[in-house]
Amino acid sequence: MSKNIALSSMVTLIVGDLFIAISAFYISIILRFGELQEGLLQYNPVVIRLALFVVVLLLSSFFSELYEREKNSGKKEILLRSFIAGSVSFVILSSLYYILPFIKVWRGTLILSLTVFITFQVLWHITYLLFLNFPGFAKRVLILGTGPIAESLGRLLVNTNHNYVLSGYISYPPEPISVPAIYLMNSGESITETVTKERVHKIVISMSERRGVLPINEIMTCKLNGIDVIDAPSLYEEVTGKLFIESIKPSWFIFSDGFKITSFKKNIKRMFDIVLSTTGLLIASPLVLLIAFFIKIDSPGSIIYRQVRIGEKEKHFTLYKFRTMCQNAESKTGAVWTQKKDRRITRIGKFLRKSRLDEIPQLINVLKGDMSFIGPRPERPEFVKKLKEIIPYYSERHFVKPGITGWAQVKYAYGASVEDSIEKLRYDLYYIKNQSLFLDMLIILETIKVVFFGRGSR
Repeated sequence: MSKNIALSSMVTLIVGDLFIAISAFYISIILRFGELQEGLLQYNPVVIRLALFVVVLLLSSFFSELYEREKNSGKKEILLRSFIAGSVSFVILSSLYYILPFIKVWRGTLILSLTVFITFQVLWHITYLLFLNFPGFAKRVLILGTGPIAESLGRLLVNTNHNYVLSGYISYPPEPISVPAIYLMNSGESITETVTKERVHKIVISMSERRGVLPINEIMTCKLNGIDVIDAPSLYEEVTGKLFIESIKPSWFIFSDGFKITSFKKNIKRMFDIVLSTTGLLIASPLVLLIAFFIKIDSPGSIIYRQVRIGEKEKHFTLYKFRTMCQNAESKTGAVWTQKKDRRITRIGKFLRKSRLDEIPQLINVLKGDMSFIGPRPERPEFVKKLKEIIPYYSERHFVKPGITGWAQVKYAYGASVEDSIEKLRYDLYYIKNQSLFLDMLIILETIKVVFFGRGSR
């Protein structure tokens, strides 16, 4: 999977917290019993207790959004979220110890270990934040080009919380100048001189026309001297976790790292889908009759709503959902996107959409092979026809099976316009380019968070 700053940062923080959690567990035993050996005798088998302790702490930290860097830009936010995660962990672990007494640890040890963990977790996250924002460690970026795309990239570097710093722009006629004059570099210097003087770590090529303009020899010299050289779409992907479709050319899809959808990956994903959908249907089965009952008494009409959607390779299939709108809701309007406070949505429908329970029947679509558990959301043929005419590379999202949830669903709110569809396509193409088990697991965890907090539904 290609490097993404947010994902790399998340992995780094999780690994640090993993080490802290293990250390906190053993430190608490020493503080409680005076020596490690005696404490281990009290808590045999220690591996089960340690694993449960670590997993609960990491999951609580994840759902408290301690690994979302843009939401933890200050010390107070980190302290508050760490305290919330520790409190939630205490409740969960205490409950599990009560239900399963053979894996419990003494309450004094639990409180000690959580106190040690919270203390060192806060210190670790604040240190990491200071490290990223410290000028001496931040990577300086030089952008070749001064057009609108270069300007938007520079604005992204200035406004986003990461460890990149905009060093400046170099203009090449006849490229238009759309960037702030304060960031324009001395055009009389060579690139190698500018790179040396500004201590540049990365060069980003963002020019609308490169032939006959791009200083190949100087850029090659910088590359051989250890300076990272990438194009505008690659930097955008690295910083945002989505693709810059306005600046992508067909050759970029061909030569970029990614978009490797092999038979092996497809088979593993299909096994993954069958296991998840079967498990989901078994767990949800007690709810199905209850949901069906409330739908029936809330408004007249069918319980299951069937709708034609576009699937893999643009094949049509019938998608199943619990009905959340009044019967024949589009008889007068035709196909339209759902809007905020949509009057067509029933009372029980609002709850089902908010909780995502309306999508339970789509597990049948997954079992049938029409959909995957994770992938781009399937759109209606009426919308696809319109969006393909307006948005470049929109058809590329149909090279994989659509999903119940996906990278776009957890990273962006509900889409109800062409502009929203463009933004979601950026995330969908990123997912297709970087498919991996790690990304799928992250999407599942993020989906649980989205459902728990009721985000992005209409």
